[in-house]
Amino acid sequence: MARIAGVDIPNEKRVVVSLTYIYGIGPTTAKKILEKTGISEDIRVKNLTDEQLTAIRAEITHYHTEGDARRESALNIKRLIEINCYRGQRHKKGLPVRGQRTRTNARTRKGRRKTIANKKMATR
Repeated sequence: MARIAGVDIPNEKRVVVSLTYIYGIGPTTAKKILEKTGISEDIRVKNLTDEQLTAIRAEITHYHTEGDARRESALNIKRLIEINCYRGQRHKKGLPVRGQRTRTNARTRKGRRKTIANKKMATR
C-alpha cells in the first residue's frame, strides 16, 4: 500500500479512486491533482513509480487534507454551537441540520427509535 498524507491508499484501485480515501480530497480534486502532475487516471496505484508518488505527495501539500481539514470542520461546528444559532442548536441536539424532515426518517442523526408510553402514531 502506498502512503500519501498519512493514509494508506489501496493498491489495486485506480489512482483517482484511491486518492479519494484521503479526507479532504474528492473526485474532482483527485482529477485536478493528477492533471497537474501529468499522471493518467487509469493507472493503478501498484503501477506508480516512486517519482510519480513523490509528485502526487508534493501536489497534495497545496490542499487542506486529513488533520487540518478535520480540525477546521470541527472548529466550524463548535463555532456554530457557541454562537447558539439555529444550525448550532441542531448540531447540539443531534438532529438534521439542513432542513430535512424529522417526523419520519432522520434515523441516521437521531439514532435508534425510543418507544414512548401511550404514544400512538397518528394515521394520515
